[in-house]
Amino acid sequence: MSDTLERLRTALTGRYDVERELGRGGMATVYLAQDRKHMRRVAIKVLRPELAAAVGDERFLREIQVTAGLRHPHILPLLDSGAADGLLYYVMPYVEGESIRDRLSRERQLPIDDAVAIATEVLSALGYAHSHDVVHRDIKPENILLESGHAVVADFGIARAVDAAGGAQLTETGIAVGTPAYMSPEQATGEATPDGRSDLYSLGCVLYEMLAGEPPYAGPTVQAITARKLTEPTPSVLRVRETVPEALAEVIERLLAKLPADRFAGAAHAAEELRRAATGRARAGSPPPKRTVGERRPAVPVPRWLMWTTATIVVALSALGVRGLVVSEGRGEDAPTRLSVVLPEGIRLLRLPGPILALSPDGRTLVVVGTGSAGQQLFVRHLDTVEPRALDGTEGAASPFFSPDGEWIGFYAEGQLKRVPVTGGAPLVITEAPGEPLGASWGPDDRIVFTTGYRSGLRRVSAGGAQ
Repeated sequence: MSDTLERLRTALTGRYDVERELGRGGMATVYLAQDRKHMRRVAIKVLRPELAAAVGDERFLREIQVTAGLRHPHILPLLDSGAADGLLYYVMPYVEGESIRDRLSRERQLPIDDAVAIATEVLSALGYAHSHDVVHRDIKPENILLESGHAVVADFGIARAVDAAGGAQLTETGIAVGTPAYMSPEQATGEATPDGRSDLYSLGCVLYEMLAGEPPYAGPTVQAITARKLTEPTPSVLRVRETVPEALAEVIERLLAKLPADRFAGAAHAAEELRRAATGRARAGSPPPKRTVGERRPAVPVPRWLMWTTATIVVALSALGVRGLVVSEGRGEDAPTRLSVVLPEGIRLLRLPGPILALSPDGRTLVVVGTGSAGQQLFVRHLDTVEPRALDGTEGAASPFFSPDGEWIGFYAEGQLKRVPVTGGAPLVITEAPGEPLGASWGPDDRIVFTTGYRSGLRRVSAGGAQ
């Protein structure tokens, strides 16, 4: 039994029952424990002694509070932190699933759809954290966990807190914050304080590895890996796996650009391009894999018969209202209205986590999320007309819904909740809404109730933007 384990058990007696060591990383050793107060299993991460000595207790604990407020469905939250018997530790929920590293060790290469879904969820987490001025700095397969089929990023902001607290002391001791194979060139050389685009580079390395089975750059030493990143051309995943769609390979190459200015401007932009790459692959005719109920699916085209069926169900339910699902045999006044909605060639519906269409309260206007020449956006069709009309400014839109008067359409896009007039016009931002666009409802009091993830609960906001 290690000395650190015994010290930790003794120091945290009465608060946590420390059971055993789970693993070791570059910055910390992880222990499984039972939170006695809340009766839950947690992971306690204890900083390496030399790292703790260089960082210092007080400043690290002060810096880590910046990350304690992060709340996102794809970010593993920070539960507790402290110093005990010379040990610097922090506590996170224990995830019973596996890490991407575990899965890669077992499978080596992941299915393309799984890799895209994981990367998209990580980008959602990155976009949220970056909007709060928190850069991860250590995105790698070990820090991406799979919980109930979804990606959860661990250790968010820990590397930032270590770096901010340690400063020059880390440089003097030779301790590096980050993992060489996944560091961006600017982080590896220490030429600049890394921003969110550094995390995008690291995710590009992870996405490359999920598809190729190996990191884009490897070497016997940190210096060798860094030299390759600075001098060799950006590798294409197609040289290892020819079945990867070319559009997806291009997204990865841009994530791996040597200069931050040549990468995507932000995580939301990267996620949108990743979705478009997946959509382009689906348009080429590649069928989606079978997945479990509730598992997130990448955007793929829906068969035309399903378009008809979906629209028919929505219109029929609207006509029935609250009277229940009663189908009349006759053609009286109470008979439900049924119709088929056929979209023109070149416009396809998308299969997304949230709703893909909505019907106006008066039952006369249908809005759908589709993909056309401008990519994923909203299309509106008044049911007394033949052709749907694209709503400009709704690129990347998801989960549409109508206002009670039917004059506005609400939707999610770019990590925000927005609204746009049914007649067209510039969309207005209602509020920030990073996470999963799973749906919203616009009430008669002009307040919108919405959710951004299965575990994030409900939020309410005024349609005008006030919480």
